[in-house]
Amino acid sequence: MTEKKLLRKPIKAAKQLGEVMRDYSYRMDRISKGEEEGKIAWCTSVGPAELLCALDFEVHYPENHGAMLGSTRLAMDYIPLANAIGYSPDICSYLTSDVGCYLKGETPLSRAYPGIDSVPRPDILAYNTNQCRDVREWFEYYGREFNVPVVGINPPHGLREIVPAEIADVVQQMKDLIPTLEEVSGQKFDIDKFRESMRLSRECSELWGHVLGLARNVPSPWTFFDGTIHMGPAVCLRGSQRANDYYQILKAELEERVAEGVGAVEDERFRIYWEGMPIWGRLRALSEQFYELKSCVLVSTYCNSWIFSAFDENRPFESMAQAYTEIFINRSEPVKERYMEKLVEEFKVDGIIFHDSKTCPNNSNSRYGMPQRLEKKLGIPTLTIDADLNDLRMYSEETTRTNIEAFIEQLEERE
Repeated sequence: MTEKKLLRKPIKAAKQLGEVMRDYSYRMDRISKGEEEGKIAWCTSVGPAELLCALDFEVHYPENHGAMLGSTRLAMDYIPLANAIGYSPDICSYLTSDVGCYLKGETPLSRAYPGIDSVPRPDILAYNTNQCRDVREWFEYYGREFNVPVVGINPPHGLREIVPAEIADVVQQMKDLIPTLEEVSGQKFDIDKFRESMRLSRECSELWGHVLGLARNVPSPWTFFDGTIHMGPAVCLRGSQRANDYYQILKAELEERVAEGVGAVEDERFRIYWEGMPIWGRLRALSEQFYELKSCVLVSTYCNSWIFSAFDENRPFESMAQAYTEIFINRSEPVKERYMEKLVEEFKVDGIIFHDSKTCPNNSNSRYGMPQRLEKKLGIPTLTIDADLNDLRMYSEETTRTNIEAFIEQLEERE
């Protein structure tokens, strides 16, 4: 007797998503080749994008490129090349895979978009170390390679409470970027354009938060694995109408699923929280395993990282400083725990999976007793998976699969 194959429900908006990301990539390529007017800024994923948009930069995000290297499993070809020039295998594997890719003169963009043969050449690089130190070292490398300015923001770290003096410091750092951005862009800073960029980003954040929040429904209309793909515009195109138009399309489709009681996982039994980075090279395999186990991974601190509740175009500098300083990764353990407790309750979570990412210690929250504390407080099981965002040498397929099966058995015993 042939075993019935479970078919995951595709999200129809993926077609429009592909078109949005294609147009974004080709426009950047044309500017880089001098076929179209414009300037290109490279930015960290939670960096001052709205300021760059206000000065009409097209913005490239190397972390997004790093995620492409992970998801296509090309990272393993490139990491050793960066190691060979002195970048440790222990630092961010986004950084090492991206630098190695550059050293080899290749890019996964070429496979996705015929005619693109390299990442777009930057006119300036802008970072924010709210995530980690590695992003600064990453951008400094390319600043030397391309001989272009590197500017950045260095906020305080590990914050329990955020006080006005800290926000004022970050605001001043943002304002200090403007003269260099003006020089490179050839434009004068316009506060009204900045407010408009912030308005568009606020709307994008609200739409993204809304579609993620639809997973509160039982059954959930989509999964964490879907979210890691559909977050592309929230990362790369916030501050533009293009992102907002896309999320209206996705919102309508997911709301229709909710209204019709359609779940992303057939006969959803268990609801799982994913804490930490995706394991990019194994997203499909993990998604299929959870689907087979009738378990929906439906909420994560990772996808929520692009919900910026503080954005306010009427206070553009102050609200951007607040939003980018108060992000989850930049907070103290007690603040992170309270945040997770709230989401566990709101999303009716049965268990939490922590990804301890070898080369991303700043976004691995299982190292200081948090899983054990949350188990005790919330009375639900946790599982820690040892792996990495891009470096699959840190990942054991067999061990992970077995551990997930045992974790689901724990949930079954509690049912």
